[in-house]
Amino acid sequence: MGKYKGFSGSGMNQKQSNMNNVIKQAQKMQEEMERVQKETEEKTVEASAGGGAVKVVVSGKKELVSLKIDPEAVDPEDVETLEDMISAAVNEGIKKADDMMAEKMGEITGGINIPGLF
Repeated sequence: MGKYKGFSGSGMNQKQSNMNNVIKQAQKMQEEMERVQKETEEKTVEASAGGGAVKVVVSGKKELVSLKIDPEAVDPEDVETLEDMISAAVNEGIKKADDMMAEKMGEITGGINIPGLF
């Protein structure tokens, strides 16, 4: 044993066991996160702009699912306002989809933000 006097194999086994537990927990968390991400991507959120003149539904994948425009919001003399309302509604829908995903992932990670996670 020489210079490694006092070295105990059982201490090393305990460290290995702890590391294996950490790895198993991380794998379980990853599996849970993948499951929740898939479920959340299938959900939708709704957003609107212009007092409800423009309504959108966005999926958890951040895809525009539907777009509804109140006919009264269509003014051929003011297309720019309608364009702005559509942009605002879609952007709000995407933000809500991001927030939904972050909330669901936060439930798994205990609120720890893991960069590049989603």
